[in-house]
Amino acid sequence: MLCTLCIGQASALEYTIDAPDDYLFARPTSDDTIYEWEDPNVDRSKNTALIPPTFGSPTSYLPGSGTALTPNLVPGALDGGGLVSQVGSVTYPTVGTGSGWTGSTSTGWTDVTDDLYYSGGHLGTLKIPAIDLSVKVYQGTDSSTLMKGGGHFKDTSIWDGNVCIAGHNRGVRDDFGELHTLEPGDTITWTTKLGTRTYEVVSVQKVKETDTSGTAATTDNRLTLYTCVRDQREYRWQVQAVEQ
Repeated sequence: MLCTLCIGQASALEYTIDAPDDYLFARPTSDDTIYEWEDPNVDRSKNTALIPPTFGSPTSYLPGSGTALTPNLVPGALDGGGLVSQVGSVTYPTVGTGSGWTGSTSTGWTDVTDDLYYSGGHLGTLKIPAIDLSVKVYQGTDSSTLMKGGGHFKDTSIWDGNVCIAGHNRGVRDDFGELHTLEPGDTITWTTKLGTRTYEVVSVQKVKETDTSGTAATTDNRLTLYTCVRDQREYRWQVQAVEQ
């Protein structure tokens, strides 16, 4: 009977293992810094870093003066539209800062003004002979805009400097369906009310959805074109072409 009792108790044994407290796993290393104690709401990342003004300049002594180290990453850069696929909108940060940033004297820049719109509502026409493309480009990159044609990234230049344009590659439209097949040396023309420019493709690459470096203002005149990558929502095709 004693043996039977022991066996019965062993078969009914139950136990649980409590999970360790949350802080034992993946605890952020910066939670306990002196900065967090003093002011936890201040952004000290490189997104807000400033290049200080020239020594001896009128603003050299003013706190917070200077130009943004990474203007496309400053607070507010995620505002605005984004590239759109056939299944809806996907976030793609643009250069827009929400503070009216329009490049600097060292970068080319042309604002979009009312007199630059054609009667049909578009800003220009993009032509790429290598893929037999001719498409009108409208302001913005939201779903309704890209259903009409190409979309100009708000807060990027429309003529001088870096002109950034997005487009569908399948589904409702197929304007940029062959964009990734372009090769260095292929030509692109961009026509607006300011004239027509011819550009030469210098790079075709796949970039992360979150990579905004291609939309930054530039000193040279260039086009930067974007479209989605089939079945890879975290990536975009990026084509850059510089003025010939």
